[in-house]
Amino acid sequence: MSVIQARFAGAAALLSAFALPALSLQASAQDVSEADIRAHIEILADDSFTGRMPGTQGETKTLEYIANAWSKAGLVSGTNDPAHSWYAPVELVQRKHHAQSVQFTKNGHIVDLPQEIVLRSRESSANVRGAPVIYAGYGVDEQGNVNADVEGKIALIHFSAPDFAGDNGKSFTERRAQLSKAGAAAVLTIFDGNFPWARVESSYKRRSMGLASKDTALPLDGAVSSDFMEQLFDSAGSVWDRARKNAKQAEFTGQDLQLSGALQISTQVYRFSSYNVIGKLPGKNPDAGAVLMLGHWDHIGICRDEGAEDRICNGAVDNASGISVLIEAAKRLAKGPQHDRDIYFMGTTAEEQGLLGAYAYAENPNIPLKNIVIALNVDTIAIAPRDAKVAIIGRGKTSMDPIIEGVARKLDRDIEPSEEANAFIRRQDGWALAAKGVPAFMVGGSFSDPELLQEFLDGVYHGPDDEAVAEMELGGAAQDTELHIALACHFANLDTYSQEERAAQTGPEPAGD
Repeated sequence: MSVIQARFAGAAALLSAFALPALSLQASAQDVSEADIRAHIEILADDSFTGRMPGTQGETKTLEYIANAWSKAGLVSGTNDPAHSWYAPVELVQRKHHAQSVQFTKNGHIVDLPQEIVLRSRESSANVRGAPVIYAGYGVDEQGNVNADVEGKIALIHFSAPDFAGDNGKSFTERRAQLSKAGAAAVLTIFDGNFPWARVESSYKRRSMGLASKDTALPLDGAVSSDFMEQLFDSAGSVWDRARKNAKQAEFTGQDLQLSGALQISTQVYRFSSYNVIGKLPGKNPDAGAVLMLGHWDHIGICRDEGAEDRICNGAVDNASGISVLIEAAKRLAKGPQHDRDIYFMGTTAEEQGLLGAYAYAENPNIPLKNIVIALNVDTIAIAPRDAKVAIIGRGKTSMDPIIEGVARKLDRDIEPSEEANAFIRRQDGWALAAKGVPAFMVGGSFSDPELLQEFLDGVYHGPDDEAVAEMELGGAAQDTELHIALACHFANLDTYSQEERAAQTGPEPAGD
């Protein structure tokens, strides 16, 4: 049993004490107040939750708070796994650059090069000693196969995709993995002047997190700048510009630089269990499918260096606001008559690290994905004022837009007809489900006004000022809670969304990614 599981063992007993039977009162979608939403945000975005970073005490407090709130509302555990009541494990691996040593030599003499090189590794330590250095251009030929003998060598490849490969063009992640599999001792990616070096270096050195089940980290890889490459080629008695032109030829098979490299990297590696929290409002006819409402509970934790005045990124808007909506929606949906379909509520982990909790759920769902009638993701919802237009992230990807719009119009909400909000379709948890063919949407006012949204993104987003301040705009969030209640009611009942109507709807094509 992990440390976090042990903490939750006591919490499970607490949940049973808080569990209440579903009330028979008629649910009303019209009684959500701004104060209801604010109360949860103020708790979840409090400094005592330390920014809700996965793998911390902030995670434990957050998950217990959500599960307790849903249990008191009348929900039951939705994991459908007796071994993991309420909390579905998500195995993660976290890495952070610690220290590195780099040396290139020619004929036994050290080559003086710019410091624009950064390394990283899959393991806590890795090193390469006296390995030949080869410039492999793009790393692949026009058939998409490795283009050079890289075994035992330090291979340098461009970040950009090869122009000559046509339909076989591959991302640098794929090409890097191919070279590593072909036996490269290390793969270094070249970033040209379009990528400011400070940003590249920061990206490689900062803490990263991924699913343990899909860990694609290489034994040793890194990044170098174009200036680094120019001086590296000078040291080898060759010309960088000429080499780049040669690499664009389909027949290019690499260039041995007659240099040796010694690379050493130490990395902080932390493997741990985080959790999605899942509750369920049981329906009368679960065989008819289920509605899934979700939002990520995590944020980015301690985000400033020691000594800074405010070190905690609290994530009030992103996404304490979304979890607050899910709690208030659950309370009201549980008050009414029992719905035909199950309604699941899920708080996902590690969205900020790349939708990891949502991808883990998509790979190992609590019910077959084909049974999900609709998935409604709630994220960054405390931006728009009351009476903002309703935008649909996922518009045009299914035939369900008119139904969603019809429910919104019954609440006197105007519709944003454009697909501009789809710019965020891959940046939110619903994408992990849509990529598997699940009809998944984000619906509401926050993404209907690009200027208002950009003001948030350019302002407090992912910073310590995303706090539960007095002037936080919650009018739109309260209305969007009512909208999500109405949507859940519509899709959870056979008299408003029948099996025949469901069968007639077209959903997204599975897109992978």
